[in-house]
Amino acid sequence: MSRHPQSVRPILSFLDKAGHRASAERFDLLSQIDQQGSISAAAKQLNISYKAAWDAVNALNNLFSTPLVDAKPGGKKGGGATLTDEGRKALEAHRHLTDRLNAFLAEVEQDIAGNPGNTSLASPLLWSFAMRTSARNVFHGIVEDVITGAVNSEISLRVSEQTLLTTVITNKSVENLDLHIGSEAFALIKASTPVLMADHDEIRLSARNQIRGTVSSVEPGAVNSEIQLDIGNSKTLTVIVTRQSAESLAIRPGDSMRAIIKASQIILGVE
Repeated sequence: MSRHPQSVRPILSFLDKAGHRASAERFDLLSQIDQQGSISAAAKQLNISYKAAWDAVNALNNLFSTPLVDAKPGGKKGGGATLTDEGRKALEAHRHLTDRLNAFLAEVEQDIAGNPGNTSLASPLLWSFAMRTSARNVFHGIVEDVITGAVNSEISLRVSEQTLLTTVITNKSVENLDLHIGSEAFALIKASTPVLMADHDEIRLSARNQIRGTVSSVEPGAVNSEIQLDIGNSKTLTVIVTRQSAESLAIRPGDSMRAIIKASQIILGVE
């Protein structure tokens, strides 16, 4: 919510029963996908780029334990997309909550206008914030194991049936985040962190995280290239490598790749 001297404006970040969060703009995209039947048409309606729309869809599917969108890539004029049952439930819940919140805040705004000195209406209970991060990859998961050492702890986070992330954080961080087996957490991975290699390479590595996936897209840039890996269960991993590296590896859509990530390079967060 944004707060002004005589005005209250809602910005609803949706939380489902498991505590997953997504912004209002992404629910606008869900609504347009439901109406248009494709991501490209939805992007056009919202005046955003096709790539931005796809990034938002991938982020939603990564953030929720069950995918919200069933999408088939096909370029700006091909493919198609539909909401899953879970996606429609989430969209309807967001609409209902938004209507109720608007009605509630209309009453609050009237009270503020009639009682400008009533500071109790500015209670922290009325204000919330949406998590914003520069990390391109944010995965919701369940802690499967916690191994405590003298200074650091090793956390195993299950983000899908196929992918288990291992991260190392300080014992103090484990305590502050109240991490234990069965608790929910978010793993944040900067796109520049993973190292890519062909999945058929017979190289033994010390890195604990070796995420296998199939290249779904390659976006070359002047200096860097953005690679998207489909890592299963409607989850994607975005990786930034130099354009020279992408060309020397001859990375193409459909290739099987491994993303190598050191356990110390994954950041954990909780609600």
